[in-house]
Amino acid sequence: MSTANVERKDFAASKKLRDVMGQYFAELERGPAEGKKTAWCTSVGPAELLRAMGFNVYFPENHGAMLGASRMATDLIPLANARGFSPDICSYLTSDIGSYLKGASPLQKMKLSGPPKADVLVYNTNQCRDVKDWFQFYAREWNIPCLGVHTPRGTDAPDRDLIDFVSRQIKDLVEPLEKVAGCKFDPDRLREVIDLSRQTTMLWKAVLEAAAAVPSPITFFDGTIQMGPAVVMRGMPEAVDYYKLLVAELQERVANRVAAVEGERLRIYWEGMPVWGKLSPLSNLFMELRTCVVASTYCNSWIFEALDPADPFRSMAQAYSSIFICRGEEEKEAYIERMARLYKINGILYHDAKTCPNNSNNRYGLPQRLQQKLGLPYLVINGDLNDLRMYSEEQTRTNIEAFVEQLLQG
Repeated sequence: MSTANVERKDFAASKKLRDVMGQYFAELERGPAEGKKTAWCTSVGPAELLRAMGFNVYFPENHGAMLGASRMATDLIPLANARGFSPDICSYLTSDIGSYLKGASPLQKMKLSGPPKADVLVYNTNQCRDVKDWFQFYAREWNIPCLGVHTPRGTDAPDRDLIDFVSRQIKDLVEPLEKVAGCKFDPDRLREVIDLSRQTTMLWKAVLEAAAAVPSPITFFDGTIQMGPAVVMRGMPEAVDYYKLLVAELQERVANRVAAVEGERLRIYWEGMPVWGKLSPLSNLFMELRTCVVASTYCNSWIFEALDPADPFRSMAQAYSSIFICRGEEEKEAYIERMARLYKINGILYHDAKTCPNNSNNRYGLPQRLQQKLGLPYLVINGDLNDLRMYSEEQTRTNIEAFVEQLLQG
């Protein structure tokens, strides 16, 4: 079947999404002229605390994804390699630093000057160590403070001692952030921001769980676009408003049995990072094959149900220490098993991302264990989140087509 037969069902809400995200980036651009300080934050870092203290909050991992999706990354990565950053480390990091060194960014296509210069950098190592090294590069370049939360990884579900350890670190950020912000911390404002974040996260969960319907009204590829506000606008009322709109549209689709993939025959779970520069051809391929990639661990990474305005610091610590990437193998296995049952999947696709070992979960026997336990076939594709030199489009297409044929034959 050719791509000419593919009918993509765009969401009516997407026009609003473009407006909302455009306003977010425009505010970052205007911030310095309006006297607002800018804090850079890792994607699962203490964004609520930063917003409560009056910072505009910028997420360089989001910029990394934009560099991948725009296919600028592959040309920029060598510039960071020349500065001593290995080709084997996170290609978000190397493409972003390459972007900085060249002065080229997809934000310029939005008539913006590029990423905003930070007044302070705040990271959380709950994802990997690379985020710390990434932020410390800019701290040296700009001679600004770089503050961090160090989260234990590879653990079971966070217990009291772990939450105490992480929450103390988040509290310890307050004093140095007050010095940068030039104002005192307001606990009531933090509770308000966390309440908005929790509303956002529960609406985002409802968006993703709409895919449990058969046929699914949304795909993983849709999710990588729709996740924008959940990632960069937590704690802002605009994110809540947007997801209310999207949830209503999805509920209508479910009620009317509107399928994201016409003639849905199979349901696949995507484990690992997106291949940002190949989202469109991969989406088209699965549509041709009448196979819906219904869910992913990646998009679910921004569901933070533990957030609680009544206990801000401990709930932030619990929420950000509970993410999948922090867990040990047994917890990861149990999680994917739950997801497989919820979304009624027929098979699992694992993306082994060359520069992202922390989000490549096919390397320690997990696919084999889940296949033995659930009887679900799996496929491993090789690639990368941003560096397309690691990805073979022809080989990936052939492997996915063969995998779908295998699933159809039962």
